[in-house]
Amino acid sequence: MLKRIGVEQIFLPKSYPDDPRFRSASVDYSEDDLLEIPKDDLEILNKTDWYAGGDENSWRLANKYFDVVFIIFYSLDIFQSVSKHFYGAVVWRVFGTQQPMTYGKIIAYYGGERVLKRLGKRFYFGEAYSHLADQEPSHLRDRRCYLPLGMLDIGFENAWKGECKKILFVCPDIAFNDYYKKTYESFCKDFGDFPYMVSGAQPVAIADPHVLGFVSGSEHHRNMVQARVMFYQSRESHHIHYHPFEAVRIGMPLVFMSGGMLDRLGGDKLPGRCSTIREARAKIERILGDDWKFIEEICSTQRVLLSAMDPQNMVQLWREGFQRIAADLEASREKMQSRPIAISRKRVAVILPVGYRGGSLRGALLLAKALYLGSRQAGEPVDVVFLHLDESATYSDADFDELPEGVLRRPYSWKTLTASQALRAMRYAGFSKWEPTANQYIVPNDGIQQLQDCDLWLVVSDRLSCPLLPLKSSVLMVFDYLQRYEPVISKGTDHAFLMAARAADRVLVTTDFTWRDAIQYAGLEPGKVRKVPMLAPEFPVMKVEQVASPRPSEDYFLWTTNAAAHKNHVNAARALEIYYGELGGHLNCRVTGANTQGLRSGEGSHIQAMAEVFDRSEILDKRVRWCGELPDLAYRELLRGALFLWHAGRIDNGTFSVVEAACLGVPSLSSDYPAMREMDAQFSLGLSWMDPASPRDMAMQLKQMEHEAMARRARLPTIQQLSVQSVEALAPFYWKEVRACL
Repeated sequence: MLKRIGVEQIFLPKSYPDDPRFRSASVDYSEDDLLEIPKDDLEILNKTDWYAGGDENSWRLANKYFDVVFIIFYSLDIFQSVSKHFYGAVVWRVFGTQQPMTYGKIIAYYGGERVLKRLGKRFYFGEAYSHLADQEPSHLRDRRCYLPLGMLDIGFENAWKGECKKILFVCPDIAFNDYYKKTYESFCKDFGDFPYMVSGAQPVAIADPHVLGFVSGSEHHRNMVQARVMFYQSRESHHIHYHPFEAVRIGMPLVFMSGGMLDRLGGDKLPGRCSTIREARAKIERILGDDWKFIEEICSTQRVLLSAMDPQNMVQLWREGFQRIAADLEASREKMQSRPIAISRKRVAVILPVGYRGGSLRGALLLAKALYLGSRQAGEPVDVVFLHLDESATYSDADFDELPEGVLRRPYSWKTLTASQALRAMRYAGFSKWEPTANQYIVPNDGIQQLQDCDLWLVVSDRLSCPLLPLKSSVLMVFDYLQRYEPVISKGTDHAFLMAARAADRVLVTTDFTWRDAIQYAGLEPGKVRKVPMLAPEFPVMKVEQVASPRPSEDYFLWTTNAAAHKNHVNAARALEIYYGELGGHLNCRVTGANTQGLRSGEGSHIQAMAEVFDRSEILDKRVRWCGELPDLAYRELLRGALFLWHAGRIDNGTFSVVEAACLGVPSLSSDYPAMREMDAQFSLGLSWMDPASPRDMAMQLKQMEHEAMARRARLPTIQQLSVQSVEALAPFYWKEVRACL
């Protein structure tokens, strides 16, 4: 249709979702020959996964060469990406929905209303049938643009023979699409006693010999030529399939149900139309019983349906639609050129959702710093606001000394809203079609209109008790899904956490390990989850000559831990028992970390089991000293004096204690699990490894480190290697991901 109205520069995406439900994959490279685009630029466009949103460089080229983009709703990512990056006209191509669903409900469910509103008059609701927008909300109805859908060729074939006395019924995706499953079951219930065959691709096989599954185009044509009759079940008033028109075009009799779009397209008086299943059965029985007079009556009258699909009748409507789009676009561009564009500085909120301390607090502070620095390095400075719970018992001003001077800080509390309160708040905020799907929602109460002065909310972790009210775009920083591997929370408690991640616009992770968990365990769409490099705290780095110089006698190694179950206390205690009792270990052990001073008397079955090992071993009492949580300076002094650091945890997203140890010239012996392997590779740490599931292997590696620790100092990363992992160096990666959501 575009070519019929004179459009020649047309680009088709070559990469599309690997999804059996996806219907828009019939593309090739034939249009590329007509494009007036340099080869290198065209190669970038062809390699882009537009359905995942595309990147900034691809959209830069799209803006350079194209004025209009057609999109479908495969995911909200497409809409968000187009609204942020494309400066031309945006046509949402719509072919109708199954009742009672509407496009307005779809876009509201995914929280996309503000995305469309941001497009303003550059957005068009490109309806394929003239009545589709009638049932839609005003923000879609007012932007309707009728671009009718037809058939490439309506030429009547008269190829039908009907020698196979069977009903041809088209129904794909039966096994995993509820709509088609019910359609198939209804057909079998109503017509299963007749001979029939079911066409349509079935990615999951169906245990019914009548179901043909996927067939080639030529075989599908042959089936229509040979089958005696096609039955079309749909009574949908706003959606129609293609195959009834194919049947009419080859001369095959079509029996169909009333009330659907075929009535609107000229079928309301046809003899093949049926008001009830009983009537449909009677007509099909006549056709299968060789009532050729009736068959001829159906076939000779139903050709009227083809005229409704004649592309020649649609050319003028397409031309008028595109004249309107071109005129609007020209007016918009003239308006933009005639006035200066005032770009207000964006503001990003970095939110700690619970009273985190230690590494989690430090990680959030580093994230805020990365966004502050990264935006300025890119010449796009944003304001960064760091929010923490208003709990004086948890935080003091000194806890935030590491924040850059330009980062604002606000205490806040969570405010819980009932569904009705949430609905009212969203209406006041301009979300006219949003509807609650949960009983409760939460918003940050910072004393400044629930953080409405910020353009994006970045929550550091997914620990949200109930859904975040979607007043703003949101990004989650998820470090791990430890509950998948360790009983750190009771079963089912993480449901709210998983739902929070699914509702976010984007989820950031720092390891491939967590990326896989986000997809496999949390059920997130791969395109939503983005990996960014780990941000390490900026520890003081010892110079080479300091590391190589004589050191005081090291008679201990340092075990860093806390009371969490995944820290592997029982196996660590058993390993120490073997190290000292069987292997004659010479080094003492110093234990440090939050709540380690009284760890042996703590609560929890894992702590009690560890305490039993210590209680039965006199040598452990002599060789292991519990130092508790130390101030930074005291901890670093203790660490510098250690022969090596021992990280005995079972699994997590990695511990930066091994990075700090490397900065101070101290090697580490670590449990071997994916996140630590990734940390070792990123920071060039040269870690030694042990099996955290085997106390004996842990003990043997401790003994090995007695002899190798000094030599392993030479394998530690250099100052240059550590400097490329600084916050300044990695900040652009964080800014790129967050900027895409602004």
